[in-house]
Amino acid sequence: MAESIIKATNLNLVFETAEDTIEALKDVSLDIFKGDFVSLIGPSGCGKTTLLRAIAALETPNNGDLTVNGMTPEEARKKRAYGYVFQAAGLYPWRNIAKNISLPLEIMGYNRSDISNRVRKVLELVELSGFENKFPWQLSGGMQQRASIARALSFDADILLMDEPFGAL
Repeated sequence: MAESIIKATNLNLVFETAEDTIEALKDVSLDIFKGDFVSLIGPSGCGKTTLLRAIAALETPNNGDLTVNGMTPEEARKKRAYGYVFQAAGLYPWRNIAKNISLPLEIMGYNRSDISNRVRKVLELVELSGFENKFPWQLSGGMQQRASIARALSFDADILLMDEPFGAL
């Protein structure tokens, strides 16, 4: 039997605010296997983004079990087991598009030649060749989002988490 790459069991996440308690996730259980393509569909505010953020170790569930590639979400984050595309492009305005895409590669210690090749490859993939020296503010919202997708694809992660990545496209 195949092992889950993402496994959630009875996951709960509650946000406490000054006014009230928000139950963002309640008893969420799921198994996602290698090669699966999964879309989370539901109304605004139902917990889709919160679940992705928990998988990416950006939120901490109050209880339940969650593993990513057999590790805790925090361990998976440290091992760069996934790429993440946020709803908003999240590009640094002082870095050109190539430098925004290369950022995770630089952090991971890739050499310059490999970074250059990977950036070129993903720019071609998202049809942004020729825009590598432009700054985010010089591109449309859709082009910025494609650059964000390219950044997530640049290091060949086993898992790609995408939060409404095509809204601006």
